[in-house]
Order: sequence, then C-alpha cells, then structure tokens
Amino acid sequence: MYKKKGLFVTFEGIEGSGKSYQSKKLYKNLKKKNISVSLTREPGGTVGAERIRDLILNDYFHPKSREQFHKDTDTLLYLAARNEHVKNKIIPDINKKKIVICDRFIDSTTAYQVYGKKVNKGLIQSVHKYILNGVQPNLTFILKVNISKAMQRLGKRKKKNRYDKFSKKFYSKVQNAFIKIAKTNKHKYIVLNNSNDTTEIEKVILNKIYKFIK
Repeated sequence: MYKKKGLFVTFEGIEGSGKSYQSKKLYKNLKKKNISVSLTREPGGTVGAERIRDLILNDYFHPKSREQFHKDTDTLLYLAARNEHVKNKIIPDINKKKIVICDRFIDSTTAYQVYGKKVNKGLIQSVHKYILNGVQPNLTFILKVNISKAMQRLGKRKKKNRYDKFSKKFYSKVQNAFIKIAKTNKHKYIVLNNSNDTTEIEKVILNKIYKFIK
C-alpha cells in the first residue's frame, strides 16, 4: 500500500537520452494508480521560469551575430529560473505530499555548466545555498545512451533548441559527468541504459518507485 508522502524524483541525462519521455511515462503510470503526482521540468515549471527558459534555450542573439551571453550569465539565468521553480512549484507540491517528477534539476547544472562549460562550481554552490531551501531529490534516474543513438534521436526532432546542437564530443563529456555524479551516492542515483527503444526501462523505473514508496 502506498503511504502518501512528499517525494522528489528527478530524471537526468543528455539530450536524446529519453529522460523527458520516461518522466512523462512515469507520471502517467502513477496517475493511473490514483497516486498524487505532478510533472515539471527545468529550466521552467512556472510562468516566470518558463519565460527565462525561452530566453536561454532559444538563440537569443541574431544568428549572424558573434555576441553570446558569457557562460556565467547563462548559468545565472538557469539559477534564476530554478529559484522561481523551487519556491513556487517544487516546495508547494512536496508540502501537498505529492510525488514530484522533475525533468532535469541540479545535476544537469553540474554536468553541463561545470564539467561541460567549465563554470566555477563555487558560483553555483553559493547561489544554491540561498535558493534551494534544503530541497534535494530523494531519487534520481540517470539515463545513459549510446551517443550515436542520441544524435539519431535528435535528428528526428522537428523543433530544436541550442542544447540540441552540440557536438558528439560535448555530449560524451557531459554524459561521463552524469555517471561520475551518480557514483557519489549509489542509494540515491539509479543509472539505466536507455539506448534501446523498448518498454523495459519504463517498467524498471515504475518498479523502483513502487519499492521506494511502499
């Protein structure tokens, strides 16, 4: 029997890993069981955070312009969106004893900004100290994928943002960062290979959640 309590579950991985698809599948499967659940994402999740998302994921300068945001500016925009998200969505839903499923959270910032773009980790940690209010995921699914398979999936997307346009080398670096992060806490992180387009991963994820909430 499911004991109702607040639970924060995150999905992490590179573009094309299937994390958005699997987070939606988990949400739908839990809804079918009449379990109180909400689905959200980062950057985004609230009206204000979604406005910031539009800015940072789209090509915010003219395509022919050489000007871009400095990597620290880019990172601070993500953190600003997270502040809105944590305070206005995640904390209220956890307090309502919902299972909160989030497509990306702080591990993406570490993997992409710190490992991928070499942003100073101290900058992120100092801001997190003030905006997270102790919020940490209870369980994180990291979906790894064959890089060629990820690129194949990205190629099929009709609408792409700038994070769908990195090189294989960059995605490989970020994926390795996610796997490294997972090794820091084997109880919290579950790494799954999602290279094959089957329903097996969906079942594995659902069973892991059931074991966690019983």
